Amino acid sequence: MTPPLLTIDKLRIQVDAPDGKVLLEGLDFELAAGERLAIVGESGSGKTLATRAIPGLLAPGVRRTSGSIMFEGRDLTALSEDELRKVRGAGIGLVFQEPMTSLNPALPIGMQLAEGLKLHRGLDDVEIKRRSIDMLERVQIKDAERCLARYPHEFSGGMRQRIMLASVLLLQPKLLIADEPTTALDTLSQREVLQLMVALTREMGTALLLITHDLGLVAQYTDRVIVLEKGVLVEAGQTSEVLAHPKHPYTAKLVGSLPRRSQGREAIPEEAPVLLSIEQAVVDYPGKVGLFRAGAPKRVIDGVDLRVQEGEIVALVGASGSGKTTLGRAAMGLKSLAGGAIRFDGRDIARLGRSETHRFRRDAQLVFQDPFSSLPPHLRIGEIVGAALRHIPDMTTAEKRDRISATLEEVGLAGFENRRPHQMSGGQRQRVAIARAIASRPRLIVADEPVSALDLTIQLQVLTLLQKLQRDRGFACLFITHDLAVVEQIADRVIVMESGRIVEQGTTEAVFAAPAHEYTRRLIDASPALNLIDELDHA
Repeated sequence: MTPPLLTIDKLRIQVDAPDGKVLLEGLDFELAAGERLAIVGESGSGKTLATRAIPGLLAPGVRRTSGSIMFEGRDLTALSEDELRKVRGAGIGLVFQEPMTSLNPALPIGMQLAEGLKLHRGLDDVEIKRRSIDMLERVQIKDAERCLARYPHEFSGGMRQRIMLASVLLLQPKLLIADEPTTALDTLSQREVLQLMVALTREMGTALLLITHDLGLVAQYTDRVIVLEKGVLVEAGQTSEVLAHPKHPYTAKLVGSLPRRSQGREAIPEEAPVLLSIEQAVVDYPGKVGLFRAGAPKRVIDGVDLRVQEGEIVALVGASGSGKTTLGRAAMGLKSLAGGAIRFDGRDIARLGRSETHRFRRDAQLVFQDPFSSLPPHLRIGEIVGAALRHIPDMTTAEKRDRISATLEEVGLAGFENRRPHQMSGGQRQRVAIARAIASRPRLIVADEPVSALDLTIQLQVLTLLQKLQRDRGFACLFITHDLAVVEQIADRVIVMESGRIVEQGTTEAVFAAPAHEYTRRLIDASPALNLIDELDHA
């Protein structure tokens, strides 16, 4: 029998301190050449620790205390740093979650692609350029030769991840470790990157180790799956069998956290008042500034009409660059229009006076995608939530304190007033962001990708909380996302945007059952979670 390419035997990782906390305990698994294996689990499960231990890239303060890592018959734990450096890249390639942090922003793409080939293959400049162009073309980068002179910031997230994939696969490694490689990407870009990754690794005979919390991706792109819970392997097997018939309660919990259509939600009456009305909105971004003059402005929103009724949840969906976030910010008065109007409760928000603007700021609130960057790190949680109350007239200090406590209790964070954001988990920080948004008792909440960075179980908790609060308070919600599985769970209506225009809209049931526009069909087809839910429901 052919020996496994990779064998992990009783791997143990803990905090580097006397009696340090054990983070990964007794991990065992094998990976054959050309096989595709997924490691899944929530944040803190140990999946990233396990994979970073393979090429010897554990962070300071964490160490392997026992166990072996055999790769191509060699124990990597016994190698020196110089010997490991020869394995990294040439034998084991790594693709991380955010390519902007992996690619050097100060160097052109060509120099970054050439680095590994010079170090591990010793090729001349002509051959390096030829191979680089060939690989960029294989990952479907247009005008590959011109790309070599450009810098990472000149590309979209999906393009940067393709470039990162090209740089890793140029060396034709035997093993590719992909750690949450598409978390930051929209559904269409995610599908394109993963299909390229799987196709190229299959063509090269490269084994793939995919680390993710997205069970839809696991179902679609891997042969086997390992489930980790708090540093312990709790289940392993063929992907289809584990997801369809989970044996461990933790695996069943993960599968059960997949978004599903809420039952029993009452339809919004057609005669319900329109709270937010966007009429023929146009938004332009300034063109690039040249030596003597500015370039022509770029139109990102082009004649959009949209309405949100009181008590309604409307999902605004589309791929990156579709204009959905820009439209959401315009609805909040944070982006000026080049044409058209935005009315809140019948009033043009561009023409509000000072006191009316303060009232609008109370009545319309925003929840951002990343709560860590949107929550001031130097303030305590009580101060952050209390900032939303500053424009409420005649509210005493005691009343504000009571409102803060009641709001935190409502989102499941009672007693958290004196904590700071860094002392909380991602899910808890998002609850703080929601608490800040609802503290002023708003009539409209614009939620911009509020769960895209969260694990499945935490995502379910946040969505359930948002639905409960919306049901209890009756506020309207414009929910911006690229995740159509989430849309199906939470939204009354869905509006689909492509290149700054609305291409389809209707009730969630109608659009998902019979999408009329080709772009909508592409979005639905590209959603791995929707595909997995459909398979499980019909199993």
